[in-house]
Amino acid sequence: MVTSILSGIDGFKGISIEISCVVSRGSLSLLRNREFLALSGTAFARAQAYSTILIALALYADQFGTTSSVEGLFGTSIAIAQLVIVLPLGRYIDTHNAKRVLVVGLLINVLVFIGYGQVGSVADVLLIRVFQGFGASILWITGSAVVGSVSPDDERGQWLGTYNQVGAFSSLAGDVIGGMLLTVYGFQETYAVLTAITLLATVGAFLFIRDNPGGKKDPEQATGLETFRKLLDRSAIRALVVFRLGLSFGKMAIIIFVPIYARTAFGMAPVLVGGILAGGKLTKALTQGIVGGYTDRVGHKHYFVISGALIYALGTAMIPLAGYADLIADPVSIAPAALVPFALPEGTSSITLVPAFFVLFVAYGICGIADSIRLPASMALFVEEGEHFDAVAGSLSLRSIAWKIGQVLGPVTVGVIWDATSVSVAFLTAAGFIVVATLTFVAMYHVEPAPEVQPSVADD
Repeated sequence: MVTSILSGIDGFKGISIEISCVVSRGSLSLLRNREFLALSGTAFARAQAYSTILIALALYADQFGTTSSVEGLFGTSIAIAQLVIVLPLGRYIDTHNAKRVLVVGLLINVLVFIGYGQVGSVADVLLIRVFQGFGASILWITGSAVVGSVSPDDERGQWLGTYNQVGAFSSLAGDVIGGMLLTVYGFQETYAVLTAITLLATVGAFLFIRDNPGGKKDPEQATGLETFRKLLDRSAIRALVVFRLGLSFGKMAIIIFVPIYARTAFGMAPVLVGGILAGGKLTKALTQGIVGGYTDRVGHKHYFVISGALIYALGTAMIPLAGYADLIADPVSIAPAALVPFALPEGTSSITLVPAFFVLFVAYGICGIADSIRLPASMALFVEEGEHFDAVAGSLSLRSIAWKIGQVLGPVTVGVIWDATSVSVAFLTAAGFIVVATLTFVAMYHVEPAPEVQPSVADD
């Protein structure tokens, strides 16, 4: 049962199948369901926008000549909004009409695109990032909750898995197509496309998602502080939460700074920046399902968490090597227009791949493989611990909160270190945080027997 549910949560088995499986028979049958198609449209709009805007942030950093400290705030500002909203939003969704919440999230994203199109300073970018954090969190949390609520009990894994596959496919599309749009047309046209996609998703949600999906819970039934206290009494949960916080500290710095580094240090076109990001996601997509199945068979999931994190630290430590790549290799010119006619601006027949591109592509690809090793095992451990108290949602909420805290602190800290020292020290520091978090997990993680459940009066 846990394996079935895990196949759809957080995208790690939904996005773990080869890209060809996005159009598998089961997925196609679900996409004939108008309500599921509308829900998938919200995931597509959310994920594509998030990936495209990561590339746009690199262009803003280059345009405004920002320091690394300010660039770190690009990640911190959105994380603060998400940290503030994650718990009250979950409770609000449980006790109110989730369909209306989903539509509001989509409309917030439309306002975000309009705002990005009007930015004239770094302060504008930071302000819009905060609003983007609210919109993205609303769409992610509400969308997943609604899919879980409306799906048939015996098909929940397939519904959630396919829903996350759509989001993963869209994220890749945001890297590749978003990069192309920014390269060829610039900000305004790209945001217009994102706005059109989001408005289409809004119409679909309004027309085809049932009203009040899943019903409204009694407020006293929603996850409360007592649930979190019980979970945190478990040594395994404490170890996982501390590990997650430290990992996110380093990993979110990588997610923010890799596209900025590629653009500002090497002048890479947005389409190449998108190619680097897509490469990491592709390796994760192609290997995660295989590793997830192996994890189920072998057991000892904490070993997969440890090894995946250390491999991610290795990929992170390789990133500064991009600055030395031109000492051993020469730039390469390619003509992608021969394959994709709209990949380059009119009048441009080729694009130059600097040696740093290949280093960053490999390093980010290693990080993708590392995630495929770590993610299934990490999520499984959180779910298994939550099941002891019939509080899987509460356990996953703790997982999300720990990530957001690291996401708030990591990018700006690494940015300050970058300004004070060098790019090598900054990325090695991020890798060091991941290693320290892993070693702390090794020291803290202990398997405890399941707690005894006290019988209720009805059981007597």
